[in-house]
Amino acid sequence: MAGPTKPQLTIYGDSLATYGGKQITDGTIPGDIDTTQLNKGTLADIVEFNNFEETVRDYILARLGFPVVRVELTPFQIKSCIDEATTALAYHAPLWTKQFATFEASAGQNLYELPPHVVDNISYVVYKKTLLSIQSQAGTLEFDFFIKYFQDNFLFNSFAIGDFYLLQSHMEQIRKVLGQEGSWEVINNKYLQLYPTPVMTPQEVMVEYRALSSDTIHPAYRNWIQKYSLAIAKGLLGQIRSKYASIPGPGGGASLNGTALIQQSETEKKELEEKLIQEFEEPPVFTAY
Repeated sequence: MAGPTKPQLTIYGDSLATYGGKQITDGTIPGDIDTTQLNKGTLADIVEFNNFEETVRDYILARLGFPVVRVELTPFQIKSCIDEATTALAYHAPLWTKQFATFEASAGQNLYELPPHVVDNISYVVYKKTLLSIQSQAGTLEFDFFIKYFQDNFLFNSFAIGDFYLLQSHMEQIRKVLGQEGSWEVINNKYLQLYPTPVMTPQEVMVEYRALSSDTIHPAYRNWIQKYSLAIAKGLLGQIRSKYASIPGPGGGASLNGTALIQQSETEKKELEEKLIQEFEEPPVFTAY
């Protein structure tokens, strides 16, 4: 087995890349959401907000009362809240974020490096064409007794729907046992490993994955990020304000709402997390194989 390689995009390309011919690792990051940079900031960094993050930042500040009241949060703290919320939605990326990429595998090479926005949420990999796309020949799976029986007795004639599903089940089991459709796994959240190792060049591989794009994100999901960022920010601001019970001043000073903000934060985060799992996240897939 050769070392990992960066595959070339083929005719279908990457849904997020320029059509055809580019390295798959050169694929354009979807919109303003660069998952490779989430949760990597430090206090020493100069914090810059892109257009998507600015909309979330302004939502947070407005809901916390700014500019009518002072909001004791630094740009870095707000950025960390946005990163955490975006990460949560990206991890539970819903079905509508589906994307595709296709590349050509090479003979003797079964390990391929994929970019983070592809490998983070791979749903399925199609490797090798179905055997029924070729003509029936002696020694092939099409000569399987059950399939031959089905073709002779039911194909293009009256047949029961149960027979059809039984044929599908039978074919799926044989393909998986014989490895004719190929299998795959993700290694170190960076490489796609194909089984069996390709024996011919080129060998088409199609990757189905999910990736957030701020250019196409539905307003409801954008609002979820805003609300979850706000909930996190409330908890952080509550921790800051709870250090002081009150601020001295004329007329008896002012009392701070740190404890209330912390309670609101925990309640809102829990509600939003439940909504994320129950309404946004793609439902689990059940299979008999």
